[in-house]
Amino acid sequence: MNKKKIAQYIEQEKLFTLKDKVLVALSGGADSVALLHLLLDMGYTCEAAHCNFHLRGDESDRDEAFVRQLCLQLETPLHIRHFQTTEEAAKRHISIEMAARELRYAWFEELRRKQKADVIAVAHHKDDSVETLLLNLIRGTGINGLLGIRPKNGNIVRPLLCIDRREITEYLQEIGQPYVTDSTNLQDEYTRNKIRLNLLPLMQEINPSVKESLLRTAEHLNDAALLYKKGIEEGKQKVQTGQGILIQALLEEPAPETLLFEMLSPLGFNSAQIKDIFASLNGQPGKIFLSKEWRVIKDRTLLVIDPICSADSSTLLSPDDDALPFRLIMEERELTNDFVIPRDRNTACFDADKLESSLTVRRYRQGDSFVPFGMTGRKKVSDYLTDRKFSLSRKEQQWMLCSGRHIIWLIGERTDNRFRIDENTRRIIIVKFIP
Repeated sequence: MNKKKIAQYIEQEKLFTLKDKVLVALSGGADSVALLHLLLDMGYTCEAAHCNFHLRGDESDRDEAFVRQLCLQLETPLHIRHFQTTEEAAKRHISIEMAARELRYAWFEELRRKQKADVIAVAHHKDDSVETLLLNLIRGTGINGLLGIRPKNGNIVRPLLCIDRREITEYLQEIGQPYVTDSTNLQDEYTRNKIRLNLLPLMQEINPSVKESLLRTAEHLNDAALLYKKGIEEGKQKVQTGQGILIQALLEEPAPETLLFEMLSPLGFNSAQIKDIFASLNGQPGKIFLSKEWRVIKDRTLLVIDPICSADSSTLLSPDDDALPFRLIMEERELTNDFVIPRDRNTACFDADKLESSLTVRRYRQGDSFVPFGMTGRKKVSDYLTDRKFSLSRKEQQWMLCSGRHIIWLIGERTDNRFRIDENTRRIIIVKFIP
């Protein structure tokens, strides 16, 4: 192991100095064990932090026992936190992987402050950076997702990005230091492991130096990203006002959809939603698009961007009065045995897991159809409204709540049977119509 290379990398990237205290994230795997050994050997003041997520049964306890013994041997202070990760993920309605990540980094920062450490060192290396680049490329990303893992992000530093997995394991063999292996890393259950175990070996058959090629590309893209960011900021200045995004000014930009992506993706809108928003720019006003915390309203000349206001777990869906002649209040909750489904026409209840992420509001269109609540077959909305003895002008004033391409509620009238609450429902969404 070329320790000089790592020391130069730490200095070059200004990660920390010999005067700083470093909190090392220690899982017990080869990379984190090597990181702790190297930093101590180079004279840095370190403390270690270990998370037990209780996700792998006996293996999780084995890892904790290993890091306890290692830190005793290295005479390094060790901090351990236990998490009930599965329960936390269910409570937050996020993946177990995401819950573990959020719990981990929140605790690391809390511990850093408490122990007066200067930085949190994590053991990502070159191979992790390559895998992250490919993972982002597969999922779909802007240019920033193709830069790989960055050496520093706030108080998080990554001193091993200048070496790869092979160098790490060879170093541990040289010093006779054992480590633990996470059995899930040997399976291709998760996307990152599929890239590591299946995709990268196949790419290396085509180009044995593919990892180095990808990292060089990421370095070039880093310079390109600086120019890209400058262009995006200039575009934002032209199209943004205090009221929202000027639609016509946006459409006159050289790459309007890309500019819209960079403005809305930080607000939690995914690429499919942003494509739908862009497609709506030449359409009728009134469409609403929702992320977890924000809403975008297609007005006549503006895209109005508002935070979703929450109070007593209710969420305001509709725009200002001049955009729609009503408001919709949405509440999401777990289904309990004592819940009684409201029967008034101004309240609709849905199985939350049957809905797509994008809820929109629009007027009735010719050709619309849905499955009226209590029925099994499709019915044209025009026929339903005729049966209700609605005049042509009244039909034209009928608003729809949609989930993706599906009408889920003729607002103030009837819901779609496909999205009803049934015996398998766990989470519900209640929507109230307020004229």
